[in-house]
Amino acid sequence: MKNNSSYKPTIDYWHVWTDRDGISHQSRCQIEDFIEKGIAPDTSPQWLSNLKQSGATITFTVLPVGWVGNWHENPKPQWVIPLSGRWFVETMDGQRVEMGPGEISFGEDQGTKADAQGNKGHLSGTVGDAPAVLIMVQLEENPTIEQSCRFK
Repeated sequence: MKNNSSYKPTIDYWHVWTDRDGISHQSRCQIEDFIEKGIAPDTSPQWLSNLKQSGATITFTVLPVGWVGNWHENPKPQWVIPLSGRWFVETMDGQRVEMGPGEISFGEDQGTKADAQGNKGHLSGTVGDAPAVLIMVQLEENPTIEQSCRFK
């Protein structure tokens, strides 16, 4: 997160999304919609960006060293934030992104179509010699298709 008093902050995130042909991709995006105000009455101002979502489920997961999952779609649109360790996400277009603590990914690759090898969605796993501890925030809403950088 960038922040200084002369401009609004931004937060970078990766967006895993599906195109009209059912191929998953990853795009580098930014949350830019910040306002400066107190989080509660009578509190000092801070930069806030409210991405209002209803019905969110928060899950913590620990991926063991050497863990690599099967190709799959995100079960629901979800934010994934590593708390410790490193992990990777590889999409059907061949792009592989490695992330560590504090980096953010929004997984929204529902609706992909199997490629010649039968792979759909994305592949993910741990990187390095430490488990990856992740927090996932799953949203109860429909995924978007053909829309990179859903959140601004």
